[in-house]
Amino acid sequence: MLLEVRLVFTALQFFTRVPVPAWVGFDPAWMPRSLRHLPTVGLLVGAWGALVLALASAWWPPAVAVGLSMAATVWLTGAFHEDGWADTCDGLGGAVPRDKALAIMKDSRIGSYGAVGVVLMLGLKAAVLSSLLTPWVTELNAAQSSGIHRVLLGWTCLGLVWAHAASRWAPVVLMCLLPYAGDAGQAKAPPLALRAGPRTLLGASLMLAVVALCLWACLNLWGWPVRTWWQAMGISSLGVLLAMALAARWFRQRLGGFTGDTLGACQQLAELAALLGWLAVIRPVSGFELG
Repeated sequence: MLLEVRLVFTALQFFTRVPVPAWVGFDPAWMPRSLRHLPTVGLLVGAWGALVLALASAWWPPAVAVGLSMAATVWLTGAFHEDGWADTCDGLGGAVPRDKALAIMKDSRIGSYGAVGVVLMLGLKAAVLSSLLTPWVTELNAAQSSGIHRVLLGWTCLGLVWAHAASRWAPVVLMCLLPYAGDAGQAKAPPLALRAGPRTLLGASLMLAVVALCLWACLNLWGWPVRTWWQAMGISSLGVLLAMALAARWFRQRLGGFTGDTLGACQQLAELAALLGWLAVIRPVSGFELG
């Protein structure tokens, strides 16, 4: 149990700005094993974003609250995954050979493809979260509209936590399916240059199941409809699987495998897909249905 706690802190130290207690220590052998706790990192990052969203919603409109929440999560992670997405867009955006693409992705400067990719990714995520959080005019005019803001905030926070956790499970699957495409000796993040094994994937899947169980417990505590939650989880998870499959096919064809940057890109694509799936169930275009 103590080792698992140390592995959680190791993952937090590598993927976030969260300070780690001195007693945790460090062993290079812990890094590959800590990858199974990526969904746990996603749970904490998503919970942090949900907390900022809830607090900001008490003072500002939904669009502003969403912007502050996204800024808080980007700050907490040091834009680690967004940087990988930008580098991947730069490297694979144009029709360049594999070696040239890998060289472009190692360049710390951002190009036009990367800039456009980051703007579109952040903009789409902001639009989805704002749509989840903003009541419709018909809902505000309804007789039972007094609690609509609280309901929408709760569902948005649940979706935010799930999207962050599930999207960090996807890169672990990618590391099991594909070989490393670059030079492992010159990798910017050596722990991400290793191919993950079945035990790592099993551990990450179990951690993701724990996250789902925690969300289910929150839903039961609030007394909200479980059927809607199952539907949202199903469609959202399907979106994560689809994004992961498309990313794996894209990286295999262009690079022959994955790199640290493409893992970040996979996380960003999976997070957006998870949020889109959540939105499709919680805010269907046909009307307001949460039961």
